[in-house]
Amino acid sequence: MVSPCGRFILSYNGEVFNAPELRAELGPLGYSFRGHSDTEILLASVAAFGVEGAVRRLNGQFAFAVWDREERRVSLVRDRLGIKPLFYASVGGRLIFGSQLSALRAFEAFDPSVDRDSLVSFLRFGAMPDPFTIYEGVRSLPPGHIAHFDTPDGPPSFDRFWSALEVATQHGGVFSGAPVEAVEALHTLLADSVARRMMADVPLGAFLSGGVDSSTIVALMQSQSSRRIRTFSIGYADPAYDEGADARRVARHLGTEHTELVLEPARAIDLVPRLASIWDQPFADTSQLPTRIVSELAREHVTVSLSGDGGDELFGGYNRHLWAPRLWSRLGRVPQPARRMAARILRTASPSTYDRMFRHLPVPPMYRMRMVGDKVHKLAGILPSGSLEATYRALRSQWQNPGRLVVNGVERPSGLPDVRGLGPVETMMLLDLVSYLPEDILTKVDRASMSVSLEGRVPLLDHRVVELAWSFPLDVKIRDGQGKWVLRQVLERYVPRDLYDRPKMGFGVPLDAWLRGPLRGWAEELLAEGRLAREGYLHPEPIVAAWNAHTSGRRNLASKLWPVLMFQAWLENQNSSRSPT
Repeated sequence: MVSPCGRFILSYNGEVFNAPELRAELGPLGYSFRGHSDTEILLASVAAFGVEGAVRRLNGQFAFAVWDREERRVSLVRDRLGIKPLFYASVGGRLIFGSQLSALRAFEAFDPSVDRDSLVSFLRFGAMPDPFTIYEGVRSLPPGHIAHFDTPDGPPSFDRFWSALEVATQHGGVFSGAPVEAVEALHTLLADSVARRMMADVPLGAFLSGGVDSSTIVALMQSQSSRRIRTFSIGYADPAYDEGADARRVARHLGTEHTELVLEPARAIDLVPRLASIWDQPFADTSQLPTRIVSELAREHVTVSLSGDGGDELFGGYNRHLWAPRLWSRLGRVPQPARRMAARILRTASPSTYDRMFRHLPVPPMYRMRMVGDKVHKLAGILPSGSLEATYRALRSQWQNPGRLVVNGVERPSGLPDVRGLGPVETMMLLDLVSYLPEDILTKVDRASMSVSLEGRVPLLDHRVVELAWSFPLDVKIRDGQGKWVLRQVLERYVPRDLYDRPKMGFGVPLDAWLRGPLRGWAEELLAEGRLAREGYLHPEPIVAAWNAHTSGRRNLASKLWPVLMFQAWLENQNSSRSPT
């Protein structure tokens, strides 16, 4: 879209949720509007306030490019939390950019090489850390940043208009009210965030798992709607993975129009070969499968769907927020050699043995976990860590030493921010907010939803909610060994506690069994020793050893194998179209 003055041209992906207020602000400044789109209002805001002045006023999820004809400058902008993606590169004296790498591949001069160092990072985390991509010379704009280009082939200058690190370190814990006041403040602001994201001229619904985050969003939606909200969930025949019954109970209590799909393994398995093209670069969070399928289910009925993503990162919802800092405070005093020995002892029993042992222990229902054996082996992996940040890195790692897998690949420094000044729990939460959330969770939801033309909206990641959550003292978020206290208090105004108070399950699939069964042929072809050697990206020996250990049933190594398989599937997809060297 071109501005009425002709100076600015805008290419835009996303949604601005405070567009009505901006329109009212721009009117007295002499701006008139031809229609009602937020695109036109965004463009007028740039003309009135400049790029940075406009961006600081926005409440939304967005990635956009502005060409300033007068200054001969392109500015690329990505939203504060990284909800929307934005990639860019300089190719043949041209600046190319887009919300998908496939858009860059459409440029005929684009012929990149695989970035082997990025591949190392991917094999560690199962996702690509900003600002890197799988391609050499192609970058992802970090959240909350503006990149200015004065020449198409020169380096950009960067402005950061919002920083989660600054929010956490400068404003953390400043809320001085009583806990009941914190609950009221969150309820009021989150209701407003939900209401803004319910504004749509197309059918609208929500994902509902029955957990705290999605149930809170749906409760606030239904309380502000005269119609029954459409809600969607995935169920499994396997009770170890099934959240369908929990979602049904919450939906029944709130009175939503609920649609549930009981996922047959064949449907998920049939989707696996298509994942590489959907995610556009290697991505290996196994919950990408049910996320894509529930997005497809929702798109059959609605065009916009709200989700509860962000609640864990803001309110201490992950298990690692609860036990990892306490564990490190004790382990940090134990010499590393002793911790290495303890790790070896923990690995002597298989994950399935731990699972059987745990089933017979008298554990209260709220503390019961699935896949206990995998968590014990994960614990063994972090015991030798030398710091809390190293512990966090180890907790998120699929391979603890991925550099030995990649031919001529070198692992980059972590890129995690310096979080000195924060307590151990807040450190874990902030690291999740600035890395795991945008690189994994939001990437998963954006690609899954957009691949079926479904617009996902994330009320908990309204930047005002993020700033309020960080202002709360830690004991407002975590109490009595349980996270999300303040969010639970909001939800309890609408839903009885017994309907949502259950152990955190995640959104997984029985991948370990699938790789030994219906996916075995597909995986064996991708991981064939000769093929790996011929392609020249991965050393075959450790990968083949892991595959043999997994298929024999000796160990569950699905979490290690899945990133390798997703890279191999992506590479095959690339080779079938245009092959990077």
